[in-house]
Amino acid sequence: MRNDESLRLSDDWTKSDRQLERERLRRRSSLRSGSVATVSTIIVIVLLFWLFTASPGWPRVRETFFDPEQFAKALPDVLSGFLLNIKIFLIAEPLILLVGLLVALARNLTAPVFFPLRALAVVYTDVFRGVPTILIIYLVGFGLPALGLQGTPTDLATLGIIALTLSYGAYVAEVFRAGIESVHPSQRAAARSLGLSHGQTMRHVVVPQAVRRVVPPLLNDFVSLQKDTALVATIGPLEALRQAQIHVAGNFNYTPYLVAALLFILLTIPMARFTDYLAARSQRRRSQ
Repeated sequence: MRNDESLRLSDDWTKSDRQLERERLRRRSSLRSGSVATVSTIIVIVLLFWLFTASPGWPRVRETFFDPEQFAKALPDVLSGFLLNIKIFLIAEPLILLVGLLVALARNLTAPVFFPLRALAVVYTDVFRGVPTILIIYLVGFGLPALGLQGTPTDLATLGIIALTLSYGAYVAEVFRAGIESVHPSQRAAARSLGLSHGQTMRHVVVPQAVRRVVPPLLNDFVSLQKDTALVATIGPLEALRQAQIHVAGNFNYTPYLVAALLFILLTIPMARFTDYLAARSQRRRSQ
């Protein structure tokens, strides 16, 4: 009977005048804020456009960087090269995740017998985080084939994937390690008290929590990885940047670079917004 009465009262409940007024003011404030933001954005865009078009060198820049004919001419080749960039990214990404996770786990081994493995992981992260990615691509792309070892890959794209994996694996390893160390020690203690070994604790308790916590920074690294696939052009594969360079060398017009830049933007911006969404969702979960 009491439940039926509560349901009846809840159905009859209506918002007070004060609450309705508060909601109306909130909607008005939101509309005003959105209008101000829109107008200010339009003003800034117009001012920037005027600043560029009114500059003395704008006609020369427009001819050199914004030539519609050169844009249409270069687009098919640059787009075909961009597909190679995407291929490199899709192959390198899971390899980087694997290398990074293994290195992070190696750095968390505490038994004295694993000291050489732990030291090797520390040296790897220190060296490959300290060397610029483009230098690693040069060293792998030209140095690895020069060794003459049997089975050494000679495909330039494959060498680029190896270089990017070595470089970004060090950064991702530190991201994973930070995620692992952020898991409270009580989680490990509780797992060990239940009879789980160190490996089982890491596999079933620590690593799943760590991975969920580091997804946003990992996606940030992969946004950078997608852009850095263009660095592979330094050793010769016909990806987007190399195709643009070929067109630029043929007509001395830099519009093909604009084509390549737009293609990278079309891919990286959705990834960046998705990263922001995941970071905001993670923040909301922690605040609840």
